[in-house]
Amino acid sequence: MSTPTRPLTDGLFRERPDGTIVLIGGYSPSSGRTHFPRVAACPFTGAGDVVEVELPEAGTVWGWTAVTARPPGYDGAMPFGFGVVELTDGLRVITRFTVADPDGLSFGQPVRLVRDVLQTDEDGTEVVTYAFAPETTGS
Repeated sequence: MSTPTRPLTDGLFRERPDGTIVLIGGYSPSSGRTHFPRVAACPFTGAGDVVEVELPEAGTVWGWTAVTARPPGYDGAMPFGFGVVELTDGLRVITRFTVADPDGLSFGQPVRLVRDVLQTDEDGTEVVTYAFAPETTGS
C-alpha cells in the first residue's frame, strides 16, 4: 500500500504518471510574458487572457540561503534551503532547495525541478511540494 499524499497548495504543479512533476504557470498573449504561480489576470497588464503553460524543469541558482528558524505552522526538517531559480526561459521562481547548506550551492549552478516531501501530517499523509536539486553528473 502506498503512502497517501497531498499537494501543499493546489495548482502550483502537476504530478505526472512517472512520479515527476511540472510547474504550472500562466502565459498572457497580450503581454507576451509568463508568470508563476498562474493567476487569472496577467500580472503585467491586467489582461484576462492568461492560458496555462508548463514551465521548464531546468534552471540555474540565482539566489539562495538557509532557513534556520522554523516558520509558523511548519513541521518539516530544519534547516532547509530556500531561494530563487532562473528557469531556462528566463522566468525566476521562488523555491525550496534540496540542499540545506548554503555552501552546497553557487550562483549559476544548474538545478532541476523535483518532487519534495515537505512534511508528514498527523494521519501519515505526506505533504508534497516542489523544490530544485543540483544537477548530478550525467543528467
